[in-house]
Amino acid sequence: MNTTVDEEEVGNKRLVSQVDYDLSEEDGEAEKSSKKLKVKEEDNTIFDEVPPADELEDIVDEYVEQHTGGTGVTDSLLSINKGEAHEENSGVNAQYVPKGPSTAIEIAKNPETGKYKFPFISKEDSLTARSYLKHYGANKFLDTHLPEDLNSLYIYHLIKLLGFQIKDKQLLEAVQNVVESDIYPHGALLTKDVPPPDKTSETGENDQFDDPLEKRHAVRLIKDLQKAMNKVLSTRMKLAKFHTLDDFCAKLKEAKKVLVLTGAGISTSLGIPDFRSSEGFYSKIRHLGLDDPQDVFNYDIFIQDPSVFYNIAHMVLPPENIFSPLHSFIKLIEDKGKLLRNYTQNIDNLESYAGIQSEKLVQCHGSFATASCVTCHWKVPGEKIFQNIRNLELPLCPYCYHKRKEYFPTTPIPNSGSPANVVPPSPVYHMLKSYGVLKPDITFFGEALPSKFHRFIREDVLKCDLLICIGTSLKVAPVSEIVNMIPAGIPQVLINKDPVRHAEFDLSLLGLCDDVAALVARKCGWDVPHDRWPELKAMNIDCIEVDRGVYQVKPSQNVEEAATSEPISKE
Repeated sequence: MNTTVDEEEVGNKRLVSQVDYDLSEEDGEAEKSSKKLKVKEEDNTIFDEVPPADELEDIVDEYVEQHTGGTGVTDSLLSINKGEAHEENSGVNAQYVPKGPSTAIEIAKNPETGKYKFPFISKEDSLTARSYLKHYGANKFLDTHLPEDLNSLYIYHLIKLLGFQIKDKQLLEAVQNVVESDIYPHGALLTKDVPPPDKTSETGENDQFDDPLEKRHAVRLIKDLQKAMNKVLSTRMKLAKFHTLDDFCAKLKEAKKVLVLTGAGISTSLGIPDFRSSEGFYSKIRHLGLDDPQDVFNYDIFIQDPSVFYNIAHMVLPPENIFSPLHSFIKLIEDKGKLLRNYTQNIDNLESYAGIQSEKLVQCHGSFATASCVTCHWKVPGEKIFQNIRNLELPLCPYCYHKRKEYFPTTPIPNSGSPANVVPPSPVYHMLKSYGVLKPDITFFGEALPSKFHRFIREDVLKCDLLICIGTSLKVAPVSEIVNMIPAGIPQVLINKDPVRHAEFDLSLLGLCDDVAALVARKCGWDVPHDRWPELKAMNIDCIEVDRGVYQVKPSQNVEEAATSEPISKE
């Protein structure tokens, strides 16, 4: 039968309609049953935001660079650390063995004032300490850097040496009381945004505890040092011999199992907004007055009131049958037999339009490709509800529609005097407004990721020989954790408009994704299968080194623009 399109009016006076879908009477129930979603109990990882920063703040980038005139901080670091590379990784994957300090930390004490003075910490010192910790482990790091006779200030200094700032203001004030200056000489700040210290002296909680700080502060510092070391140990070290565009292109041409991780930035050239930029989707819906713009993708809120999502769904509805040059670049990698898998965080399904095979594609957060009834799980192609979304209508399941009409009647109560277009209160007060509503199969906050993600990711991170992250800020877990799951010797490349500072990419190519893809393809001698390729192939594109392993990629300026432009800062 061909179900008719009925309309009903709900309390907020928005139209809802039944999805027009062809089903034969004979196989309707069977198809309905066969299309139910199957959710594995073990796939319980939810799509969630990265938790906020805890008591430690990574401020290593604020430290002063001691060595000037070089090609960048990391070059200075390598000049300090030039030791022997791992014998088993003597090529691109080589990592230098860092050298430890010649002596343990020494904190001087002024005999006249009784106050302490911290030694200098430069950015290079901090990066070297991190490298040493990651290479040799916590025990050797502590044995090498700490003297046998120490106090809690050494623990504080070691936290600073690793590039972290403690946020406990009481603890910071206690430290300020016993040191001569609140600034490390020419280097790291002792404290950050802390009020002037209380000049009254602090007495210890235990007379036998001989330390400049109270015992409770010393215990807290030990715990914070453990957190700081864990943070360092959980991040990767950059490769020593992989940091240029030539390195990337050479590796890409020889790679056989490239893992590509993509985000919203690969679709912005098509007019599809990203989510978190100043002009992104979340910024555009702040006028709705939600406590958190992300609530429009909250599963619990959708179940309670799907109109919250469907009021804005047209703003994220993807275009059909178009894709960007970057999508075609990934397809080119697949055509050359190099693509292990494309893990995309995008819900626009444009990868399928570009021709990327489904077995090579993992849509980590689902997509608009299909939609399912939240009540009976009947599934339809996504385009079947696109017109409903454009019309700001709730798409309804034809199987649950008649039952929904019982729960949410649209006819007036006889002789009640109610206008014909006013909906009386539902007699079933506990029934959710989402009953019988079709929801696009995109992963909302609070939902488990698709089982396909869990089925492939554990093996893929061990198989890949090159990781390319494109158009993503890596803010949403667990997908953002993929970069930390890759083996240490595998090169990692970022292609993005802005840097991602909480990850250690060997090479960052900063610019519009399509421009970077064109530059890389031309460097490899490849032609991208896209209508815009002749234009991109003829474009002059500059690749300017900002720091070691960091390049700004943009179309070449003309002479007049170049004369008035500011030089790119290395900050």
